[in-house]
Amino acid sequence: MRKTIAVVLLSLTLAAISPTTHARTVSGVELPDHASVKGTTLVLNGAGMRVKFFFDIYVCGLYLPKAAHDTKSVLAQTGPRRVLMHFVYKKVGRDKLVEAWNEGFADNSSEAELAGLRKRIDAFNGLFETVRHGDVVLLDYEPGIGTRVSINGKDKGTVAGKDFNDALLRIWLGKEPVTSSLKREMLGK
Repeated sequence: MRKTIAVVLLSLTLAAISPTTHARTVSGVELPDHASVKGTTLVLNGAGMRVKFFFDIYVCGLYLPKAAHDTKSVLAQTGPRRVLMHFVYKKVGRDKLVEAWNEGFADNSSEAELAGLRKRIDAFNGLFETVRHGDVVLLDYEPGIGTRVSINGKDKGTVAGKDFNDALLRIWLGKEPVTSSLKREMLGK
């Protein structure tokens, strides 16, 4: 009996001090509450669905070192961060992805910013391929290194600069986001 009580107490103690990983489900896609980028634990700040013309395109989650509920606070963070895109639409061609990236950068960056980012935006666009239902794209910012792009766990390349990652995040969180509802959801509102 004493052994049983000791085992139960030990189990309760370990459960209390062990981090528990939960998941948030958005339209049937499960996103973990935590992610890790180069050893730094990030929290799921918010997540939502990218909808275009009444079609669900992808579930998008924003992971940060600490929660932030406005764009300025997100961009002020200097640590790692992640955008997770889980595609739910049957197929999005590479050309459509590149077109969407270019529109998002143009809508949320000044002409001077775009001029300074042009070569890196082109390099970023070159990392993409056609994606299909179930594909997962990770956009991981690592301070001092840049934005690492991976598709289905395969490293596609890295684009240098925090300024590039800030411009990339403004596609979802800027003044002209892809959708205002997704912006609110990624900001945890």
